[in-house]
Amino acid sequence: MEGKKILKRLYVGGLGHTVSEGELQERFSKFGEVTNVEILTRKDEQGNPMKSFAYINISISESDLKKCMSILNKTKWKGGTLQIELAKESFLHR
Repeated sequence: MEGKKILKRLYVGGLGHTVSEGELQERFSKFGEVTNVEILTRKDEQGNPMKSFAYINISISESDLKKCMSILNKTKWKGGTLQIELAKESFLHR
């Protein structure tokens, strides 16, 4: 039986600099319904990308979330090593 889906916001760190929002959406949509993907890149003083990370809003059941985390977390993908966690909820309380 599928658990009920809830909207979660995931933080995905360790992205390779070439990863696109579409690729992330495709990668995560195997586990739930991706509603929003936002990629952010920190740059150094020279404007070179230092680290890229993303926030993904996904409608997902608890069991699929666990599956997603265990399958994708710490995997190498497109030049980076994914680091996936639930985003801090603080963005809601500002």
